[in-house]
Amino acid sequence: MSDDAIKDALRMMPYGFYAITSKHGDEVNAMVANWVMQASFEPRQVAVGLAKSAFSYNLIKEGGVFGVNIFLKDDQDSLMPFTKGRAKNPDKMTDANYEAAPETGVPVLAGAAAVIECRVVGELDSGGDHVIIVGEAVAANVMKEGEPNDVLSLPHLGWSYAG
Repeated sequence: MSDDAIKDALRMMPYGFYAITSKHGDEVNAMVANWVMQASFEPRQVAVGLAKSAFSYNLIKEGGVFGVNIFLKDDQDSLMPFTKGRAKNPDKMTDANYEAAPETGVPVLAGAAAVIECRVVGELDSGGDHVIIVGEAVAANVMKEGEPNDVLSLPHLGWSYAG
């Protein structure tokens, strides 16, 4: 434990590890994110916490759509090429293997177990370094069946993005 109890408590929360894909015009991107959750039953909505400085944040604002690509633990290597931001890896989508999702056109990454396509319906900027984007789930595709314990998570990787 550290001297910061809030940080310690936040790091106890389990977080999934997903690829958020986005599209505006001909520009596409994929980034990893772990602050992702269902936010409503009716209509079904998904909330994603994104750094204001992320390339994907502006792409999602402009394009109005995003995808949540869900990976199983066994497929973690498929997600690793997207762990570096656009500034460090500007050509990451050039060699990426993906298909356009049928409803929104966002990338569906090879190796993903499932994808949820979303249309942006809201944004919350509370003054922090991240914003919350809320999207209505308009389509989904499950390519590989799995249970929540099979899904890739930060604890599985031994990583943390909290505190």
